[in-house]
Amino acid sequence: MNAARSGGNAVRLEHVALNVADPVKMAQWYVDHLGMKVMREGPPPINMRFIADGGGNMMLELYHNPPEAVPNYAAMDPLLLHVAFMVNDVEAMRQKLLAAGAVPAGEITTTPAGDKLAMLRDPWGLAIQLLHRADPMLPVAQPARRR
Repeated sequence: MNAARSGGNAVRLEHVALNVADPVKMAQWYVDHLGMKVMREGPPPINMRFIADGGGNMMLELYHNPPEAVPNYAAMDPLLLHVAFMVNDVEAMRQKLLAAGAVPAGEITTTPAGDKLAMLRDPWGLAIQLLHRADPMLPVAQPARRR
């Protein structure tokens, strides 16, 4: 990162937050089936869970904020909002997630750049994309470390 472009302050994307109906169960599904790791959790009624990807590069914050409506993720076009995961084998991961309760949101496609993509919805309707880049734009993930 070029610190000069950010006023000399190191800036890094840390997390994206999603208001969901059941953050505890949702976080556990991502841990069980996508190798994510719970980095921090909070008490009811919000039940916040920070879950990190396998490389500890990025987190999702899943929480339930009772005064606010949970968005109808299942009704959103996947191109409006989706969470993308880099994987080595799109077909194998797609089959694994379908067996775990995800539903397809299209077929596996290959872009003109050679990237392989698959769109699914998790059991709560949130769109997730599996991708394998022909020419990766980010480093390959390493196992996440809990602090």
